[in-house]
Parts: sequence; C-alpha cells; structure tokens
Amino acid sequence: LFEKEGILFFGPSQAAARLEGSKIFAKQFMERAGIPTARFAATGSLDEAKAALDEFTYPVVVKADGLAAGKGVVICETRRDAEQTLEAMFAGQLVGAAGSRVVLEEYLTGEEVSFIGVSDGERIVSLEPSQDHKRIFDNDEGPNTGGMGAYSDSRILSAEERALIESTIMQRTIDQMREEGTPFRGFLYAGLMMTERGPMVLEYNVRLGDPETQALLHRMEGDFGALARTAAEGRVDARHLKFRAEPSVCVVLAAAGYPGKPRTGDEITGIEDAERRGAVVFHAGTKMQEGRLVTAGGRVLGVTSRGATLAEAIQRTYEACEAIHFDGMQFRRDIGRKGLRRWESAGGA
Repeated sequence: LFEKEGILFFGPSQAAARLEGSKIFAKQFMERAGIPTARFAATGSLDEAKAALDEFTYPVVVKADGLAAGKGVVICETRRDAEQTLEAMFAGQLVGAAGSRVVLEEYLTGEEVSFIGVSDGERIVSLEPSQDHKRIFDNDEGPNTGGMGAYSDSRILSAEERALIESTIMQRTIDQMREEGTPFRGFLYAGLMMTERGPMVLEYNVRLGDPETQALLHRMEGDFGALARTAAEGRVDARHLKFRAEPSVCVVLAAAGYPGKPRTGDEITGIEDAERRGAVVFHAGTKMQEGRLVTAGGRVLGVTSRGATLAEAIQRTYEACEAIHFDGMQFRRDIGRKGLRRWESAGGA
C-alpha cells in the first residue's frame, strides 16, 4: 500500500515478514538457503507430531508455528512432556490459533546471542551483539517469556564470530529473500545459539527485539533516523551506526502472574527516583488510571543503564530497580551474569 502510494517506508513486506510470522516458513527457508539451524520436523496435526517425535532425542523443542508473544516455545525433557505439550497446543490451550501447526526441533546447547541488522533489500549492516534472558526465573529456570532482560557488550562475540554470522547467516538471508522475489528491507533479528558446530539460527524476528532494543539504543550514538531513511531509500549507510564502548543492561520488571495471565491495576511508584540514579525507564505495560500510573500488562517496565564495565552497568541498573515498587513486582537478579562469568574466566572485567 505504501509503495503503491509512493510513500517511503522502512520495514518488511507482508510476504517478507513470514520469516517471523511462521516458524515453518522460516525453517524451510533456512533449509533452502543453507543457513545453519537445528534439525526439525514441520507438523500439521497431533497424530503427525506424535509420530515425528520418534525422530528426536530428549530434550526436544516444541514450537508453535504462529506468533505467540514469545510464549510459543516449550522445551520438553521427556516424551510424555512432549506429548502433553502437543495435545495442549493443538487443542488451542497454550497459544490459541498460533499452535494449529507445530515445529519439532532438535535441542541445541550453547550460549544464546541476539544479532540484529539493518537491511535495504540488498545489503545488511550490523548492530552490536546483545543477549536476551527468556526464562522467567534466575539461572534460566521456569517457563519462557517475551524476555526478562538483556545486556549489550561488544565482547559477546569475537571479530571472527561476528564476521561468520554476517556472511553465513545475515547476508545469506537477505540474498535468498531477494532471489525468491521477496526482498527484505528493515530490521532483521537472528536469535542464535553459539554451538560447538558454530552459530545456528533459533528464530528470526523482523523487527528490533524487546528487551534487546533498550540496551542497544542506550549505547547508540549515531543518527537512528538517518539510518532508517537510508535503508528505506535502498542505500543503507553504516556510517550512522555508532555505539558507545560502555556496556548496557536492561532489566524487565514484570507483573504478578506473568508469564501467565498478569494482574493489572497495581500502582507503580519510584520511577523518578530510579531516573535520578541515572537509569532510563522504558514503559511497556503501563497506563494512567485516575491520576495514578498502574500496571497494564505482563512486562511492565524496562530499567536500563550503562557503565564503564559490564559489572558497573549491572550494579547501576539494579540500584535503579530497587527504587521502583508495585505489588507483585518480579524480576530476574542475574541479567548480565553470563557475561561477567565469561570475562572473569578470560581474566577481564
């Protein structure tokens, strides 16, 4: 519609957005393009899915085909767990219509990395790496969420790893989309697992990730508008991508009940105090009600800070979190800890 009217537009077409909108489309696309990803089976019925379980060892990953607000992925430790998950998914009890088709996937081990690029349909330039924390509880325990926090630190990937991802995953995705007649223009997010076999794609998003965006933009010094405009015009310009060296951390404050049905209407206090401590507080599930700021969704706020070191960024962020209060508030207390362990084992800070 925008193209037809001659309106400059930055973002993927409906056809290109299937990379996120359908897990089955994305997995089959990666197979056609030779993009490294986990072994999988696409299924359209409960009987077909149960039969396909014979092809996998455990744990196995069960993914709803459609969009499910970050809650359509279940890691099943046993066949019984997998069958029960499949029965609930196909019955519409877990994620509704999004689970009418299902992907079964080999379970990968390693460390997850979020890698985001900006494409003009032919070229893609990369933002700095970041790492999301999907599970609701510390130490990556409990059910998946839309993301409980993220940190961005350029040391997450080596120069060699970054170059490999850019060539074998990011640019290859853009090239294949163009060859198939659906050029991709916009933000391309690759959720990766850094395995012993190399980086492998877990999923695509066709947008900036949440909460990775908060951490990334808190480091960005370039002209975000100019970056998007040059990409929309078909001439993406990496000179607009400039980032501060300091790492940044975003911690999500979630409502009671999340990632199930969240409780809403709880009054939020302390945001001004948190900001006085140097944080930027991004609003997500909030609203004004009778002159009070109250919770209005599962993930309520994203508290974000940066520091000279990752340890300092973590400390500043959690100090700001402690200033905020609403009944039932829950948040992880280990955001960024994986990075700290990595640098400590390497003799850094």
